[in-house]
Amino acid sequence: MKKSVIKIALIIVFATTLWSCAKEPGIGGEATISGKVYAKHYNSTFTVLLSEYYVPDTYVYLVYGDDVNYGTRIKTNYDGEFEFNFLYEGEYTVYTYSIDSAAIVNFAVDPPETAIIEKVNINSKDANIDIDDLIIYK
Repeated sequence: MKKSVIKIALIIVFATTLWSCAKEPGIGGEATISGKVYAKHYNSTFTVLLSEYYVPDTYVYLVYGDDVNYGTRIKTNYDGEFEFNFLYEGEYTVYTYSIDSAAIVNFAVDPPETAIIEKVNINSKDANIDIDDLIIYK
């Protein structure tokens, strides 16, 4: 009898601990972050805008909370759209890469890339957040 009471008490403590834990940002929830990647394509001296378009097949990264590395990455679809699904509430960082327009203006032969970053806060478990276009330069 004493052993079964101890087992039941341990199960109750374990179950309470599991249910009371706050979920960290990451995969497993019901929220969504979506958006599009939009490109402005300039000539080599960055003086003439040649074209503008939504960018297919480019990587977009998602960082959970204050993690150092990205948690997941996806490629945009044929219309430049992306969507991160099944997220918990919390802080996220969405980013992609662009040619650094400042380096182009300074006539760099091989301009470096820079991150185009959007911070997102999910504050309800089933939020569907559509962020502004991530505008990159090509």
